Amino acid sequence: MRPLILSQFMSLDGYTCAEDGTFLPPPWSDEVAENWSHYALGRATHLVYGRVNFLFNKGFWEAAETDPNSIAAKIPYAGTMNKLPKTVFSRTLTGDPGWNGKLAGPDLKSEITALKQCEGAIFCFGGAKLAQSLIAADVIDEYFVMITPNLLGRGKRLFESGFSPIDLSLERSKQLDTGAVILHYRRKSTS
Repeated sequence: MRPLILSQFMSLDGYTCAEDGTFLPPPWSDEVAENWSHYALGRATHLVYGRVNFLFNKGFWEAAETDPNSIAAKIPYAGTMNKLPKTVFSRTLTGDPGWNGKLAGPDLKSEITALKQCEGAIFCFGGAKLAQSLIAADVIDEYFVMITPNLLGRGKRLFESGFSPIDLSLERSKQLDTGAVILHYRRKSTS
C-alpha cells in the first residue's frame, strides 16, 4: 500500500499563502530543488491537488510542452510534473480537468483509500484547505514540510485547530542554504 505524503511549505509562523490565496514561493536555490522537488518527484507515483493549486500548477507546467521559452521548459523535472497522474479534489470543477488529471468523487477518505492500493507514493501538493481536510480525515501517512525563513503575520495556515492528536517520528531534517529547513515526519505505528 502506498503512503500519502503531505508536501507543503510554510512560514515560520505557519502560513502557506497570503490571505487572498496568493502563492508565496519559498526562497529557491539548487540545494532547495535537490532536497525538495527532486526528492519528492523521485518518490511520487501520483499527485493529489485541490482545485486552486491544480489550476495554478497546470498553467505553469503545461507550458513546458508547448513553449520552449517558458520558465517551466527550463526546469529539468517539468516532464515528470506533466506525466504524473493527478487526482483533483474540487466541488466546482467538472468534466476532464486535463493535465493527466481526474476529478475525485465526493468522499475524500474513500478516494484516498483507493489511491493507496497501488505501489509507490502519493504526494499531496494541494493547498491549506485540502491539507486540513486530509488531516481531519486522518489519511496522511507522512508530512514533508519546508519551514521558510520568514514571518508572514497573516494568511492561510497549514495547520488549524480541531483535529485529533497524531504522533509522528522524525525521518529526516535538512537545513538549506536559503535558511529554510525541511522536516520529514512519518506517523508512528498505532499497533
